[in-house]
Amino acid sequence: MYVDSHCHLSDPGLLARLPQIRRSMAQARVERALVICTTLEEFPTVHALATGDDGIWCTVGVHPDQEGVTEPTLDDLRQRAALPRVVGIGETGLDYYRLGGRSVADMAWQRERFRVHIRAARATGLPLIVHTRSASADTLAVLADEGQGAVRGVFHCFTETMEVAEAALALGFHISFSGILTFRNAAELREVARRVPLERCLIETDSPYLAPLPHRGKTNEPAYVVHVAAQLAALKGVPVDAIARATTANFERLFALPGALPASPAGSERD
Repeated sequence: MYVDSHCHLSDPGLLARLPQIRRSMAQARVERALVICTTLEEFPTVHALATGDDGIWCTVGVHPDQEGVTEPTLDDLRQRAALPRVVGIGETGLDYYRLGGRSVADMAWQRERFRVHIRAARATGLPLIVHTRSASADTLAVLADEGQGAVRGVFHCFTETMEVAEAALALGFHISFSGILTFRNAAELREVARRVPLERCLIETDSPYLAPLPHRGKTNEPAYVVHVAAQLAALKGVPVDAIARATTANFERLFALPGALPASPAGSERD
């Protein structure tokens, strides 16, 4: 059984095809998915997906790239986090990739938004879903400052260096790999994935974006997470079913789902 730990089924193109997508997931043995919220305006759709399907959960948060939307307060996030089937805070973080002529100093609003989400994760005890792009140093610094060792979560769609991965692991976070892991130009990322302990790995699609090989260039969907699992299995030299079992168990533990098993002994997957 596989879990897509990060997808955007509220995307209009995916939402219109939801029955077909669920059938494809079943055929691929992808039995669970976490639907990620990126704006408060989107939350009702995201939450309806989770409450309408036993295999789907959701989060609440405002993506760092989203501008011109309702700015979340701590109470906004806490109130929605208390609703059924909401199991995480985010997607949140920092993104300096598209500054649009602005400086990093000009992104203070983004750092403050990130701090609000971290405080919500602390207040609710829910995991934090972290997005970081061209901003890893500030992302880690804000987490260390605000998290105070009490925040857990995942660095999603990881594309950073091993040094960043080690810092995230030291803060208690998981690392999630997407279809980028299969891209031909992702050799450095594959080496990072090989070295991250399996008990701290998750797999995701980030659909509808970043479809893995052999579907690159097409609309991504949760069924394709099996290709991420296959790549991770090849890197770690284990059967793909071992990746499916481990990443599913990691997901269940991180998001405190019923029936979660205790973690296996650490250390066997790191060089």
